[in-house]
Amino acid sequence: MTDRVTWVITDGKAGHVTQAMGLADAMGFDTVKKTILPAIPWRWLPASLWPRGVSGLGGDAGILSGTPPDLIISCGRHAVGPALWVQSRSRGHSFHIHVEHPRVDPRRFDLIASPKHDDLKAPNVISVLGSLHRVTPQKLAVAAADLAPKLLHLPHPRVAVLLGGNNSVYRLTDAVTDQLADGLQRLTKDFGAGLMVTASRRTGADAEARLRDRLADLPCEFWDGTGDNPYLGFLGSADAIVVTCDSVNMTSEACSTGKPVYVVDLESRRDSKFAAFHKSLADAGITRPFNGTLDTWTYKTLDETARVAAKLRRRMDSAE
Repeated sequence: MTDRVTWVITDGKAGHVTQAMGLADAMGFDTVKKTILPAIPWRWLPASLWPRGVSGLGGDAGILSGTPPDLIISCGRHAVGPALWVQSRSRGHSFHIHVEHPRVDPRRFDLIASPKHDDLKAPNVISVLGSLHRVTPQKLAVAAADLAPKLLHLPHPRVAVLLGGNNSVYRLTDAVTDQLADGLQRLTKDFGAGLMVTASRRTGADAEARLRDRLADLPCEFWDGTGDNPYLGFLGSADAIVVTCDSVNMTSEACSTGKPVYVVDLESRRDSKFAAFHKSLADAGITRPFNGTLDTWTYKTLDETARVAAKLRRRMDSAE
């Protein structure tokens, strides 16, 4: 424990909370989560247009009252204005790092951890390949041990299959689902693999049912959506990982394991920064496209959370 305090300020979206809490975990301070949503009209306006001294929370500003913390970790555009307000109110006491591109002048922050594919450049910007997260080797080992009795029927090599789905850029179509099923069937027949599959809400009931049907007679543990998601246990138990390309978070977590990671391309609606992200991983020799084969390769484990935390500690120490 420590007498230092971190406030994690987000809008409560899972991707934002995961990134901010991952960094907070790595810092090891006492952590308080603050879930906020700016009041109208501030939620409609970028924080760059907010007058200084405005919390943006209206009558809910009390959630950010009290003694300002030693460290503010904010994530997501809705958190920018309120977090800057807390930083200003602290009169230099609170060190503030924002995760993701803040869309305001970078000089207003002490540090920013921004995705490499956003191409934000400033002296206080740490360029991050992928996203921050809460996955650690220790958590994976514990989750794998807990799940082991349920996976005794699966042969090795075991392949974790992390399914995303539709978003503003990608579509998990019937054709893509069938291609994925074909490839997974080849893994079981040609390589003797056992499959561990977990779907997300973005996968959709139709695509999930279609894939379940195709994998029904294969050595496969397909999470049924009840109880705790075995996501971490699957990652920890896997010899290789297959992940759909629609989620930077899932791909980053997969690449933090050091295991071979195969990426499944979905149908793209338009060009996007996702493509730049996946190209960076492929160029670094971390990931390969999924084509129904299994291979082994090594790479420097992607641990951006620890790297950002180390730089943050140094900057905080130097600022004291």
